[in-house]
Amino acid sequence: MKIAIIGAGASGLFAGGILSQRHEVTIFDKNEKCGKKLYITGKGRCNLTNNCSQEQFLSNTVNGNKFMFSSIHQLSPQNIIDFFEQLGLKTKTERGGRVFPISDKSSDVIKILQKFGGKCQIKLNEEVLDFCFVVSENLFKILTSKAVYYFDRVIVATGGQTYSSTGSSGDGYKFAKAFGHKIMPIKPALVPIELGDKFIKQLQGVTLKNVSLNAIADGKKLSFFGEMLFTNRGISGPIALTMSSFINRAENIELAIDFKPALTKEILEKRVLKDIQNTSNKTMANFVSLYLPRSVGEVLLQRLKIDSHQKVNEFTSNERKDFIALIKNFTLNFKRLYPLESGIVTSGGVELDQINPKTMESKLQKGLYFIGEVLAVDCLTGGYNLTSAFATAYSCAVNLN
Repeated sequence: MKIAIIGAGASGLFAGGILSQRHEVTIFDKNEKCGKKLYITGKGRCNLTNNCSQEQFLSNTVNGNKFMFSSIHQLSPQNIIDFFEQLGLKTKTERGGRVFPISDKSSDVIKILQKFGGKCQIKLNEEVLDFCFVVSENLFKILTSKAVYYFDRVIVATGGQTYSSTGSSGDGYKFAKAFGHKIMPIKPALVPIELGDKFIKQLQGVTLKNVSLNAIADGKKLSFFGEMLFTNRGISGPIALTMSSFINRAENIELAIDFKPALTKEILEKRVLKDIQNTSNKTMANFVSLYLPRSVGEVLLQRLKIDSHQKVNEFTSNERKDFIALIKNFTLNFKRLYPLESGIVTSGGVELDQINPKTMESKLQKGLYFIGEVLAVDCLTGGYNLTSAFATAYSCAVNLN
């Protein structure tokens, strides 16, 4: 059987390697090299999966976790680790279960995938412009920038629409629409959050640890604990990126930081009263620095309209209550998410109810398959998105007939 794969990224190369053991496979890519987006994943280190259970993977899948149930049980994260190890790529597991090549080089992951797909014919610098199904010949006709081809099966592995410099320009959505597929609206995911607060530039570069970022998005409460940082336009870091994936389709969003999530208001008040007694002759700037980085403390005092040079013994009861309330609920002025181009992954894509979750075959066109980020599946950071790419590729490849 002659099979075309459009896209030489993670899912395309993985599926090609499996299929080339028993079929004639041609992979097309508009870029000059394979795996262009893989080169930059994990900051160039390639976080290729997460050393977690299938259940943990599904809990870290924001959109499409029910759809992914079948494929993640066909190819588990441990299977992915074993696959690379057996092909000679030594891996290591870091904080949060993140799996990287020991070399810390994404190029080594790409080399393994290319080696695995060694029997495939890979046509680089050849863009697929369009394709259709010719009923009279029972074949797919593919038009590229260089020639016309005919195939028995076509697999679309074009990726999403983030990092357009890597060739992810949304071609897969165009191809899907041509066959009647619906597209879940494209949104940025795992992106920084832009704020409208004037104090932002004062805090650029400041990192906060062990805080909670809380939101009410269209009435739904969300909370993520961990690390975040201020940028020149808003907030980023792990919990901000995670939050972005859950609020990217909401219309009404309220954001706030709890600087001391481990402490109740009552416990915090006892601590504040004790610290007031111990620092009564110091300035409020020094007092607030017991709880927050100095620059953040200055912003908090500005919001409370308290002079940073004021002595702690002048701290009134009402000011103390407002201080505690602000520590526990420091509201932020949500403006928007950073644009799609800033996203680690695309949220949205080919609607999942029109795809067979066991095989990745289109329910609208026999012999047409969609794998990887072109599907409306997106996960949190930590190697889960590449896990999704490999799992959908595997389900497609082993079940294709």
